Amino acid sequence: MSIVSTSPRTGIRTPAPTSVSASRVPQIRRYQNWLSERHGLSFEDYHALWRWSTTDLEAFWQSIWDYLDLQSPTPHTAVLERNVMPGARWFPGAQTNYARQVMRHVSPAHAAGLAALISDNEKGEVRELSWPELQRQVASLALHLRAQGVQPGDRVAAYLPNIAETVVAFLATASLGAVWSVCAPDMGTSAVLDRFTQIEPKVLIACDGVTWAGRDLDRSDVVQQLRKGLPSVTHTLVYRNLKTSHPIEGVSDFDAAIARDDAQTSAFEAVWVPFDHPVWVVYSSGTTGLPKPIVHGHGGMIMVMMMQSRLHNDVGCSYESETFGERFHWYSSTGWVMWNAQIAGLLSGTTCVIFDGSPGGTKESPDWTVLWRFAARHQASFFGAGAAFYASCMKASVDLSACGDLSRIRALGSTGSPLAPDVQQWGSDQFGRLASNPEQEDIWWCNISGGTDFAGAFIGGSRELPQAPGSMQCRLLGAAVEAWNEAGEPVTGQVGELICTQPLPSMPLYLVNDPDGARYRASYFEMYPPGHGRRPGGGDLDASAGSVWRHGDWLRVGDEQGQGEWCVIYGRSDATINRHGLRMGTSEIYSAVEGIAEVIDSMVVDLEYLGRESYMPLFVVLRPGMTLDDALSSRINAAIRQSLSPRFVPDDIFQVPEIPRTLSGKKQELPIKKLLLGQPLEKVVNREAMANPQCLDWYVEFTEARKAT
Repeated sequence: MSIVSTSPRTGIRTPAPTSVSASRVPQIRRYQNWLSERHGLSFEDYHALWRWSTTDLEAFWQSIWDYLDLQSPTPHTAVLERNVMPGARWFPGAQTNYARQVMRHVSPAHAAGLAALISDNEKGEVRELSWPELQRQVASLALHLRAQGVQPGDRVAAYLPNIAETVVAFLATASLGAVWSVCAPDMGTSAVLDRFTQIEPKVLIACDGVTWAGRDLDRSDVVQQLRKGLPSVTHTLVYRNLKTSHPIEGVSDFDAAIARDDAQTSAFEAVWVPFDHPVWVVYSSGTTGLPKPIVHGHGGMIMVMMMQSRLHNDVGCSYESETFGERFHWYSSTGWVMWNAQIAGLLSGTTCVIFDGSPGGTKESPDWTVLWRFAARHQASFFGAGAAFYASCMKASVDLSACGDLSRIRALGSTGSPLAPDVQQWGSDQFGRLASNPEQEDIWWCNISGGTDFAGAFIGGSRELPQAPGSMQCRLLGAAVEAWNEAGEPVTGQVGELICTQPLPSMPLYLVNDPDGARYRASYFEMYPPGHGRRPGGGDLDASAGSVWRHGDWLRVGDEQGQGEWCVIYGRSDATINRHGLRMGTSEIYSAVEGIAEVIDSMVVDLEYLGRESYMPLFVVLRPGMTLDDALSSRINAAIRQSLSPRFVPDDIFQVPEIPRTLSGKKQELPIKKLLLGQPLEKVVNREAMANPQCLDWYVEFTEARKAT
């Protein structure tokens, strides 16, 4: 399919790449050169390129298909069959498979000593998987799963940490056309069951335990509870991660399942599946109800993750001076979508370097050099982590010059929460002092913001754009993102709701157990009904275009005068808790807290905001005559830690007379969050719409007291 030019050829006028040696051409420049040579398309600047990518969707996404050299045994009949949200259908007729795309890189060049995966952990146990060995293990496990009756569309649930075996398990699942879903072992049993019971998995793949912050944590009992709570499971595989824990009865051994090496493993190939065939289920919690099980497709994940990784993260680039050798690390647990983004490096043939364990040492001996020393040992070239990690390093006065050889790091990635300007400047100063290579003199920060919901980024980096600490460089190609004010009008230089007005191939196919799509629409499309707003480049949206995606973040596009490509995220605009990169619905926290006999009501807000530490207070109403003391606070924290994750333990707990509620009984989390962030009470809540407006006085006094400290 040819691309029809929609822009006149004006000549490329782009600043020379900054912080990139002359022998290295950033991938986004290579892509633009390719567009010019192949299709006669040239763009005056990045904004013009972005505008084209969000207004001529078919031309742009066809160019991405061609540039990435994606393959299908059957042709697609259209790029975008219908431009509508929700309901867009991409590349009908095409077939693909995530695992097949990964295994395209099992080639003589890669087989000559390059690793596909390098894994390390707190105990210093290092393992490398070559591309051929990765292929063999995936084939062996896939054949084992097939022998257990796993067919395309069946769900495989995993309770595994960030180790090589998890990657193998995912690729084996995907290769069969089965659907993958993973929860991290730091999540409590109830939180895992809340997720997995919704998808009714056929197979459970789990570990016997994990090591975290210097302690071995046996998970054998949790595995047994999961088996009991998941009647749909007909087969369980257990990887003995700790090796010392007692065996679990009635399960199969993971190591045995990946040990096969015969003619069948050599001949095994991933099945072709339709472009929109489900690849995994991830979970994004709302403020009420069970976590949302979000289904993404093979084709959408391949296209968007490869495009963003290569063009915007500049990962896996084929530079003139180094065709291969990229080592990509982004610290994550398996419960965060950044795990999916980390392993997506394999799609482009990149070596993924993964770490399992605590990034901050132990409680007794805090150490924020752990990841830096890991990166030095394995010569990572791209180092990514949550914004909270960098803030912790700065507060701990980490000296990177004492962390080993970091000379190969040429880019730093950040996400999960807004990265404060002083934290980014701290990191830049550290690398400026290292100056082991020209790229480190003004280290490039690839700050990104996206979401589990569409397993991608809306905003991120470009090697060819200027940097500003605390900001992200641009809206990503293909992402028709705008900041909208309360009237639903796009604004620049002002904070507004993050809106996406055009579909992306990685947007959810559907939510599990949502047959009429009502929950899907309510989650992302309810605020702005069909026909509300304007398309990029002008022109009203009509009802046939569907709704626009409302993401739930505060966004500013441009600087304070609305100039430039810079974007700033100011935290969540809804009441979902986004704690250090892992999102959890407040209802899940309430379930744990209000399960304690003394607690009759509760409310939690996360005061994440640009330039400030994430501060999450918990407000509790106790039974008459009860008083919050240290013992009860400890029990509340323990309940959250056990049921959900240590990440969601509040910073402080306060006893309050009442929780503010609407007339319909809903907790007013968002108005209280806005109040605590400094907005006037009269602008955040309507007393007449409240069931108990008198309780607001306590929160106003609390807000004033916080300001005074």
